[in-house]
Amino acid sequence: MTMNYIPLDKNKHKDLHVKVNGDFAHTKDTHLAAASIREYAQIASCMPIIFIKDPKSDTTHSVAMLGIEQGVNLFMQGGKWSGHVVPLNIQRYPFDVRPDGDKLGVFIDENSDLVGKEGEPLFTEDAPSPFLENRQKLLSELANSEMATRDFVKKIGDLGLLESIVIRAQYISGQQRNINGMQTISEKRLQELDADTIADLHKTGYLGAIYAVMLSLGQLNRLVQLTQGGENPVRALQLQPEEEAEAAEPAAVTSETTPKAKKAPKK
Repeated sequence: MTMNYIPLDKNKHKDLHVKVNGDFAHTKDTHLAAASIREYAQIASCMPIIFIKDPKSDTTHSVAMLGIEQGVNLFMQGGKWSGHVVPLNIQRYPFDVRPDGDKLGVFIDENSDLVGKEGEPLFTEDAPSPFLENRQKLLSELANSEMATRDFVKKIGDLGLLESIVIRAQYISGQQRNINGMQTISEKRLQELDADTIADLHKTGYLGAIYAVMLSLGQLNRLVQLTQGGENPVRALQLQPEEEAEAAEPAAVTSETTPKAKKAPKK
């Protein structure tokens, strides 16, 4: 079902309820989820964080990898979310915060299976319910974190720390496939920064975020583990700088470009 976000209105939606089941089934067809700087440390303990560029806007975004194939979320096991961390952009559904005139407003996907006459009420009389107040707090936190993330990504981009990478998937069947269109933070370029720049990154909290992103790449092994119960299990995922990967690429390897991450997860 196609998503349809509309502004939340206390008069129009006074009798609306939202089901809270915690299985996050709406993410089953997405392999990327937006990741914001304030949750990097938590996400890094569960899934890889990478950067992708939107060719239309030339904007770079940080995302959590939920899978290695388009439309396949490896963290959905048996119809339920299996990860010990859930990115905020997934938690906020079916709500979103978007421009509404000259300010930001709360929107809701009126086509969502979670929205209807069952579950938590959104309003009690003319006031937001405790459930909606909690969701509004989450959306505010997410909006602020997304703004901080844009500043962070711009900073590391200006410092030349981002490098294009290729993830080579080696399947147990013998098939090999390259996943392109991604960037990460170059450890070599980070080490080449002068002491004053490093000190500035530390003061702004960016240095910790950088290390979280770099450490998160170890979670590629978790993605390998999660493929083992599928039809085409992966033997290994190897990350290489794009230039090295192109120089070493065998003729039998197929390539696939990672598309930009959509803010709203697919249904």
